[in-house]
Amino acid sequence: MRFISETSSDGVREQQFTLGDIPGVLWTPEGAGATRPLVLMGHGGGQHKKAPDVLAHARGFVTECGFAVVAVDVPAHGDRPKVEEYDRIATENRSRVEAGEELAPLIAGFQALVARQTVPEWRAVLDAVQQLEHVGAGPVGYWGVSLGCGLGVPFIAAEPRVRAAVLGLGGVLASAEAAARITIPVEFLVQWDDERVPRVQSLALFDALGSAEKTLHANPGRHGELPAFELESTLRFFARHLG
Repeated sequence: MRFISETSSDGVREQQFTLGDIPGVLWTPEGAGATRPLVLMGHGGGQHKKAPDVLAHARGFVTECGFAVVAVDVPAHGDRPKVEEYDRIATENRSRVEAGEELAPLIAGFQALVARQTVPEWRAVLDAVQQLEHVGAGPVGYWGVSLGCGLGVPFIAAEPRVRAAVLGLGGVLASAEAAARITIPVEFLVQWDDERVPRVQSLALFDALGSAEKTLHANPGRHGELPAFELESTLRFFARHLG
């Protein structure tokens, strides 16, 4: 892990880093020097590690809960180079949708492909971040909606360090088997009028989760219209389960 920049504002220390080819950012309380809970955040499709919703949640976790937060750019997003195969698939998918195919199965197939790369990458990031003195090997949470959900489900299923997760805006088509292996507490977000992920697919993913403790939060609105008040619920959820 190599840190390439550091800034502080309003009690939050932000360190940008690279781990091999993976660009990321770590947020911690200013002056932190002991083990604390860590939340890994997965950004949405077409976004990056410092997208507005990621940044808002990260600063809330740090200032309200004293957590550390880490986010990295998904392949072909943010500061990472384009991937020719992904560009080709995206172009093909647009043509298939224009020809009348459903969007949700195409999204699911693409996310399953990308997850083969991101699951080991995110586990390596956790390894590196938890070795830092101002983070340590404390409890881990995961937050991710949309693409962050599609990649987060297989990651959580493979990573025993994750103790609680907030997921949503994702469907079951590529994730049912992995979802069944998830047994940690989950808060799951659904937009009732989601135009990208059919409601029935989101509800099926919630049903597929093997967790004994899982809560469904359904709100009216389209895919990108999550209510701002859900941030407060997320803060309470992680404070309850990560300490």
